[in-house]
Amino acid sequence: MTEFPALVPLDAPVLVGYSGGVDSTVLLHWLWCCAQASGTSLRAVHVHHGLQADADDWVLHCQQQCAARGIELAVRHVQVESGTGLGLEGAARQARRAAFAAELRDGETLALAQHLDDQAETFLLRALRGSGVDGLAAMSAHSRLGEKPLWRPLLAVPRSALLDHARQHALHWIEDPSNGDDHADRNFLRLQVLPLLRQRWPHAAAAMAGSATHCGQTRELLDEEDAELIAHLEVAPRVLSLQLLRQVSTGRAARVLRAWVVGHGAAPLPATVLQQALDELLPADNDRQARVCWHDHAIQQWRDHAYLLPARLPALPHEWQAEWDGRAPLALPDGGQLRLQGTPAFDRPLQVRARVGGERILLPGRQHSHALKDCLQREHLAPWRRAQLPLIFDGPQLLAAADVVIAAPLQAWLQAHGAQLQWRPGGW
Repeated sequence: MTEFPALVPLDAPVLVGYSGGVDSTVLLHWLWCCAQASGTSLRAVHVHHGLQADADDWVLHCQQQCAARGIELAVRHVQVESGTGLGLEGAARQARRAAFAAELRDGETLALAQHLDDQAETFLLRALRGSGVDGLAAMSAHSRLGEKPLWRPLLAVPRSALLDHARQHALHWIEDPSNGDDHADRNFLRLQVLPLLRQRWPHAAAAMAGSATHCGQTRELLDEEDAELIAHLEVAPRVLSLQLLRQVSTGRAARVLRAWVVGHGAAPLPATVLQQALDELLPADNDRQARVCWHDHAIQQWRDHAYLLPARLPALPHEWQAEWDGRAPLALPDGGQLRLQGTPAFDRPLQVRARVGGERILLPGRQHSHALKDCLQREHLAPWRRAQLPLIFDGPQLLAAADVVIAAPLQAWLQAHGAQLQWRPGGW
């Protein structure tokens, strides 16, 4: 039998996810003892889902238990969204994580009470869903919730040891009646499947948790290789070379695409969309513009590169226009911005408006004007960026297409004043 862990020194403030159930009650008590010994601050957060009739009573219980130990408790009320495709259990978990992220303060670590049996359940659930190494790695003792650290200090401790600790210290906890309902997949495994497995293999939970650990170690090695490869393939932020990506195996390309999108804060690629990307982006000819979309993001192929974009990129309205003297950044209606750096202002206000087509511009060192369309093609500006391009005019004369193409008069003025024009497109 695995013993309950000894006290550990805490080197940073901790926020404990505290539901009031036995697992989080034990975690809170243990960390309170650790904090007392370390002189480190400790807080707790209780998420009120509103899914149980006794939810308000649970809040009162948690408040009383925290008050008895002088622990600050935050209560977060959440609305569990239906129709997300995650099911009630998944939607509640998503709402809970959002509440934790909102409550975490700078410098705090979030501590959650998942234990060895939870790890075994997660491993088995993901195996039944056909997960690969990444999914079978299940939970990590140390991970991240957004930018903040997440710690599961009891992940190697069986639930029986938590119960022993709770009884030994006469702790009080809540019994959630939904835990006895085997309708949810996780509860079915906990109540029906794992007890049956333990009859034949007493250490089944520990074995599955061990397999999750091995998968986690393999995942770490693969993640390191993915990061090195992405650094080689990413020619600009959010832009991958498809020519280079085609040189690796299909399995490696799949891992790279998954890691690439997550690394830039996009939602994970669903399996069907990932397969679509492999089928359509990798074999695509240079003149094709294959595109795959999921959630709020898209991967767009253009000129043998893959671009990670918002699914709906805003464009400047055709009728939009504004006057701008350069003293302050100009906010564009698509969420972008024009900025003049290095000088207080233009000599007089200029006009900024959207492209309508047919514009011509006089380039430095040229005697005749050129079609703006041809200039943008020579600059290899992607089509979706052209729709966002703000044009700067002085009366009828086109002075610049953002900072992409700049006319001779404005270029001379910028050089004379040590100034620079900068454009930040919207939606990026």
